Amino acid sequence: MTDPRDAVDDLRRIAFLLERAHESTYRVRAFRTAAAVLRGKDVDELIALARSGELVRLRGVGEVTARCVAESVAGEVPVYLRRLEATEGSSLDEAASELRAALRGDLHSHTDASDGGSPLREMVDTARELGHEYLVITDHSPRLTVANGLSAERLRAQIEQIGELNAELADDGFRVLTGIEVDILDDGALDQDEDLLAELDVVVASVHSTLRMPADEMTERMLTAVANPNVDVLGHCTGRMVTGKRKRPESEFDADAVFGACAEYGVAVEVNSRPERLDPPKRLLRLAVEAGCEFTIDTDAHAPGQLDWLDYGVTRAVACGVPTERVINTWPVERVLGRR
Repeated sequence: MTDPRDAVDDLRRIAFLLERAHESTYRVRAFRTAAAVLRGKDVDELIALARSGELVRLRGVGEVTARCVAESVAGEVPVYLRRLEATEGSSLDEAASELRAALRGDLHSHTDASDGGSPLREMVDTARELGHEYLVITDHSPRLTVANGLSAERLRAQIEQIGELNAELADDGFRVLTGIEVDILDDGALDQDEDLLAELDVVVASVHSTLRMPADEMTERMLTAVANPNVDVLGHCTGRMVTGKRKRPESEFDADAVFGACAEYGVAVEVNSRPERLDPPKRLLRLAVEAGCEFTIDTDAHAPGQLDWLDYGVTRAVACGVPTERVINTWPVERVLGRR
């Protein structure tokens, strides 16, 4: 008789692969919800529920997820999972594979505290499973209300939550870093208390509003933010969207001036790996390399499976000649923290 598989792990793996493939949120949610409902139930209980047909009577478990569970507890790889794994993308070329292997962590990720789809612990568990040594949690700042941005009070609560999680993981060799994706306001100021920003491990500063601002004004706005001593990373610098329903052109600014300032003030330029962003465009990424900038290759993940999108950024970085030694998330965590 074949031993039962871990049905919850199989559901999480399906959700992960769906997220990585950028499938619809409702489809991903079905598997993550079912995994949450069934977590903690022992295998004998799951077998009994599957045999009796009672799985679908549990709130949050549908026919498709119930079928996957039944296949798992029968010792079979669920058909749904087999199909997803059979259609995974091809491997990176050698140079990109070497850079991907050098990455130790991800400096830009979101949880359900703002506009992400999963709680802190699920994001962290996935990062550990991917072999990361650290993950920076960078939920949005308060004025981005559409993304449920964190007030100072909510951010402080998250810092405490991260501290408790790090204490739990102390012997695991993994570190969760505190952070924020802070809005760059129209005048270049940052959308959070400066004293609080100074307490964080990593601050990613991004433009999310008034993206069609005239080029000279946008340049001044970005230069002001880059000069702020609390900023570590300039996030998705052009704000463009290249796929999907939200297609959006690049913001216009003096790239030579902005990247020159990033190099001067030690602010890393983010290579954003989200497939709909792929920001900065390659011509600007090459300019940033020539300017002597440091870089981060980040996923900007809003769901656990998206933490495996680093390949997209790595491929672009290699194509544009980004030196591995200038990618700060190839560094050990203590060196990353030492930049502040």
